[in-house]
Amino acid sequence: MRKATGPVFAAAMGIGIAAGGASGAAERFPTLTPEQMTPAQRKVADAILAGPRKGLGGPFNTWLRSPELADKLQQVGEHLRFHSSIPPRLNEFAILLTARAWDADYEWSAHYPLALKAGLNPAIAAAVADGKRPAGMAADETAVYDFVTELRATHKVSDPTYAAAQRVLGDQGVVDLVALSGYYDLVSMTLNTAQVAAPADGPKLPPRAKGSKP
Repeated sequence: MRKATGPVFAAAMGIGIAAGGASGAAERFPTLTPEQMTPAQRKVADAILAGPRKGLGGPFNTWLRSPELADKLQQVGEHLRFHSSIPPRLNEFAILLTARAWDADYEWSAHYPLALKAGLNPAIAAAVADGKRPAGMAADETAVYDFVTELRATHKVSDPTYAAAQRVLGDQGVVDLVALSGYYDLVSMTLNTAQVAAPADGPKLPPRAKGSKP
């Protein structure tokens, strides 16, 4: 595969385009150009660009500061996004719950359209954005919502909540859901630490209402 260079690589990194983040992000972790990257960083960047994401937005510019870690994390993320046993609609639903929990605007902006494309009811996504328990969830959505929000809020999962998720997802799905939640916790923490803003024209999370969940 020919390595991306110049404007192509810049676009993948989000340089000068809406998907690239905000000035606050540049102040903490300036966007790395190909010329600035070490061989280890470039190797990881090339691996990500060669994969299904085709871009280096979100947490990757930050993670490249620790290239060995970045490579391992991007492989975990690729599995959880593109090869999980969880159906895409439920996978993206869980990611939106994580984005709301962390007030991670970039994560919400990136995954809100993916969730709708995967079949999530816009009314459910809107309730999550407002920090409310969605009405009208299907049984599988209810199981995912209860599992993810209970685990994050109480640091454990009750027997009824576990049983409901296990019925819907099976053992592998429960493990994948735990891993997905933990991975996107890390993604959201990275985005918030780096101050990566959502694109100006992308969907935004509304301010969290007092006492809202999750």
